[in-house]
Amino acid sequence: MLSNTLFYIGPYKICFWNLIFLLLIFGTAVVLRRIVHRLLKGYVRSVNLQLEAKQMARLKLVSQSVYLLAIYLAILSLSYNNGLVTFSDFLQFKLLSLEGFKIDFADILIVISVFFGAKIVVNLTKLYFARRFKAKADVDTGTEFVYNQVAKYIIYVSSILICFRLLGIDLMILLTSSVGLLVGLGLGLQDVFKDMIAGIVLLFEGNLRVGDIVEISEKSNSQGTGAMVAKIVKINVRTTQIETREGNALIIPNTHLTQNLIENWSHGSELTRFTIMLSVAYGSDLILIERLLKQAALAHPKVKKNQPVVMRLSDFGDSGLELELIFWADHSWDINNYKSEIRLEIDRLFRTNKVEIPFPQRVVHQGASRNS
Repeated sequence: MLSNTLFYIGPYKICFWNLIFLLLIFGTAVVLRRIVHRLLKGYVRSVNLQLEAKQMARLKLVSQSVYLLAIYLAILSLSYNNGLVTFSDFLQFKLLSLEGFKIDFADILIVISVFFGAKIVVNLTKLYFARRFKAKADVDTGTEFVYNQVAKYIIYVSSILICFRLLGIDLMILLTSSVGLLVGLGLGLQDVFKDMIAGIVLLFEGNLRVGDIVEISEKSNSQGTGAMVAKIVKINVRTTQIETREGNALIIPNTHLTQNLIENWSHGSELTRFTIMLSVAYGSDLILIERLLKQAALAHPKVKKNQPVVMRLSDFGDSGLELELIFWADHSWDINNYKSEIRLEIDRLFRTNKVEIPFPQRVVHQGASRNS
């Protein structure tokens, strides 16, 4: 019953026992790989070795080589109900054979090996850039990220071209025979292509980098509303991952960063002028209020003491005098917290000095009664 054929993989019959063997082989490989990796890390700690990232990557590669042995044993396990199955016989079986084109298991193994090698090259490239930029104080993490991303795209695109070459696929014939399909895909995926081009521009232009704090306006004009302050976490080919002040991770299209008005707080001068709006009652002592406002601002450690702190009368409001407290500070991710702390100090000083902050009031006058 358990030896009955369930399905075929090429010429090989697969029964329930084959599935059990495959499950046991790859399950054991997963457990064994974790044990080997844990033993290697334990050995490194026991002898107090300080390994670099490249050496740790080699140890990780050694532990992952268990999966290669698992694949070899999985192929040999097919001999249970298929006679003698050798590794070379399995690789030579043709899965697809057309005129001038064929694919066998060896081709699949070659493709897997190429992309596995590409992944190793990508990791080694990251290690190379990490060591190269570590010694340069003028290179930030954003620049290193751009180099890593560009290198990754080049390596994987080259891997795809190598696979086409090894499989004997003429890329020019493939492209010319599918012109109509490519045109249809281009029309249907034009927004995707726009985002991809925008991603390439962001990576190479360098105006926005990983780690930058930006203010993104909802509209592309200078009076755009609904601005959002966020930190750039990762720039991909089509999308960008950002983190808001609330700690939320958002994925936005790259065109949102290239077509809208973006203020990059991390570029240019870090020193920025900020304003706190408030109002006081009519008849208040503005000289005293100016002194209290300056005292509250200068008491905060983030306010620049070598820059002027100014109180400005902006307008005569309906309920009181509209004032602006202007000060200079670093354009920080926590600037709203700094403003809140200054407002709390202003409220304390106003209550201590009996300064009144007005609030809107409505007075209803009762009209004279009509003569009966």
